[in-house]
Amino acid sequence: MALPSNDAKSLPTQQPTAIGDDLYVVTDTRLSLEQLADQVRDDGAGAVVTFSGTTRNHFQGRRVLRLDYEAYAPMAEAEMRKIGDEARSRWALIRIGVWHRTGTVPVGETSIVIAVSSAHRHDALQAASYMIDELKARVPIWKKEVLADGEAEWRANAEAKRSAA
Repeated sequence: MALPSNDAKSLPTQQPTAIGDDLYVVTDTRLSLEQLADQVRDDGAGAVVTFSGTTRNHFQGRRVLRLDYEAYAPMAEAEMRKIGDEARSRWALIRIGVWHRTGTVPVGETSIVIAVSSAHRHDALQAASYMIDELKARVPIWKKEVLADGEAEWRANAEAKRSAA
C-alpha cells in the first residue's frame, strides 16, 4: 500500500508494513495524524479514534528542548503488530494504524500517532486507549530527553528495561 505523496515533509519515508489493512511504521520523518486517520477510514466505520503524542516542554519541573528516539524498526513494528492483534481479539475493529517517529523530535512535534476504526465508537475508544498503554510499556523504542540545563537522560519503556536486566 503506497502512501500519498502530497506533503513529503510530513510523510513517513518508509513503506508501511501492512497486515491486511493495518499499518505499523517506525520512521524518522514527521508524522501526520490526518494522513493516518485517512488510511484507516472505512465506509463501514462509525468511528475513527485518533491519538497523537507530542514532545512537551517540561519533565519533572525541568525544561525539555527535544527528545531523541532510537529503535530497531523491524523489532518495534513486530511488537506493534502483536499489540494490534491483541486489540483485535478484544474489540471489533476495522483498521489499525500506528506510526512512531525516531530521530530528533523537537518540542511541539509528534512522536507517535495511532488511528483505529470500528463500527462503533466504544470499540475504537477502548482499543486506542489499550494500544497507547501497551505501546508505551512494550515496544522497544528508547528516548533521550535533552534538557535546557545541558543534561540528557536516556529512558526505555518498561519492557525494554526488564529485557536489559
